[in-house]
Amino acid sequence: MILPIVAYGSPVLKKIAKEITSDYPNLNQLIDNMWETMYASNGVGLAAPQIGISIRMFIIDASPFVDEELMDEKEVKTLSNFKKIFINPKIISEDGNLWDFNEGCLSIPEVREDVLRKEEILITFFNENFECEKLKLNGLAARVVQHEYDHIEGILFTDHLSPLKKRLIKNKLISISKGSISVDYLMKFPKKIRR
Repeated sequence: MILPIVAYGSPVLKKIAKEITSDYPNLNQLIDNMWETMYASNGVGLAAPQIGISIRMFIIDASPFVDEELMDEKEVKTLSNFKKIFINPKIISEDGNLWDFNEGCLSIPEVREDVLRKEEILITFFNENFECEKLKLNGLAARVVQHEYDHIEGILFTDHLSPLKKRLIKNKLISISKGSISVDYLMKFPKKIRR
């Protein structure tokens, strides 16, 4: 089932999400719904808070990035097979140089900005079978995970922007929270005026 994605301004997007256990109700159904929702929205990642559920879980399918230019063969191979479910993840370390990349977010449609992030991470998490995994990621794979991890920490990519950039997009963010935008996927807006 395709679920509505909550828009910028929704309180759930600013909360630190809670860990879950393997007996979380209807977990497999929730995961299926998240995949369906993410693909219907043309996303590469989706965190549970983005569908209004404040739990520490996100999904990623980075294969759409394979079309990016200037990508080496190793990164193409990594991203084309990078489809994972992350439950109760913990980023152990972030290393390497800071590099910027133009990011967007399904909860903040029509806004894209360059965001600085470290190039390499080490992360532990549980998969959908509640088996513990550990991954070392770099480049775009690391970036997508960092972006989704921010969601379960109550952080949006716009929080990483300079005060000037934030001022420049302020009106756009207000329009998003009011639902005064046009999107081609299902959304729920926190300040939409009912007519």
